[in-house]
Amino acid sequence: MSPAAGGDKRLRSASSIIADTTRGYHILKIDGYSLTKGTPTGECLKSHPFTLGGHRWCIHYYPNGDKPESKDYISIFLHLDQSVSKAVKACYQLNFIDDVDEKTLAFRGVRIFESNGSRGFTQFMKREDFEKSKHLKDDSFAIRCDMVVINEFRVVQEKADLVDTPVFVSVPPSSLHEHLGDLLRTEKGADVVFEVGGETFAAHRCVLAARSPVFSAELLGMMKESDTAGVVRIDDMEAKVFKTLLHFVYTDSLPKTKKEEEEKEKEKEEKEEGEKEEEEDVMFQHLLVAADRYNLERLKLMCEEKLCNYIDSGTVATVLALAEQHHCTGLKKACFSFLRSPENLKAVMSSDGFKHLSRSCPTIMEELVAMLGT
Repeated sequence: MSPAAGGDKRLRSASSIIADTTRGYHILKIDGYSLTKGTPTGECLKSHPFTLGGHRWCIHYYPNGDKPESKDYISIFLHLDQSVSKAVKACYQLNFIDDVDEKTLAFRGVRIFESNGSRGFTQFMKREDFEKSKHLKDDSFAIRCDMVVINEFRVVQEKADLVDTPVFVSVPPSSLHEHLGDLLRTEKGADVVFEVGGETFAAHRCVLAARSPVFSAELLGMMKESDTAGVVRIDDMEAKVFKTLLHFVYTDSLPKTKKEEEEKEKEKEEKEEGEKEEEEDVMFQHLLVAADRYNLERLKLMCEEKLCNYIDSGTVATVLALAEQHHCTGLKKACFSFLRSPENLKAVMSSDGFKHLSRSCPTIMEELVAMLGT
């Protein structure tokens, strides 16, 4: 019997051969066409060299043909203007510039260019027909050379998968974080209470212990024996910070910012927005400290990322000191990047925060001086 209800499983594997290419074009404009007609057959006028695909090229224009058989024609060639140890593969098109259509531009087969080799058209256009054509305007015309240089071919293996297998069951994304968030909100089954900043928070020992080794030691280790009342007091932390930390522990995310329900006057809204940003800045600083305290590395990195968006001349000294004290490598680099600007550095150096940073974190100053010296 088939292992999959309703059909057989067949493993499909595939690979692709991909050409690494470089595309581009060069335009050669000839001003004073009538003056070029004096060039003898077999002699060419050259464009300025141009580089494409790591090789040097130029266009050869023969006003009276490149050989006696084509003396009544204009000859145009693409020339590899260098010596190469390995032949160069390329596709090209040579057209009058007013004949080029980007939508229908199609290349002929791949051509091989040896050292200082040329490829093109001996009889590009009969000179008599050209002089009556739309291409010659005010004794001038232009040639466009479109190119694709093939650098190398590489093989890419595609991911193997099962095909021709009907799907009977659709598995929804995980909702574990929602269920745990409900547990925190309803306090159902809670077996421990935290007192933080004058507020109490009910939680579940097993959830906290599973998420944080520090909580595990405090709630399931030796400290559990002494916690007879079931109340754990946490000092040196604001209630709103601990509430946000608990939200992360249960949902692995930060709570969303509440939107304003009513639209306010523009001036008042701008003022409140500025105060809100400052409040969020401080909030993420305190939350980072809490995350470090309870060894919640992902939360700590999330706070680092948020704080990177609040770095300015007024906050960088405080944020840099915080990054140094709590070993936040990425946040520290972001602060240094901000201070690389002479204008930013000048504004920060006159602040009280920078003076405090100089006294409290001398190693930071040494790193800053070393960075500015590079």
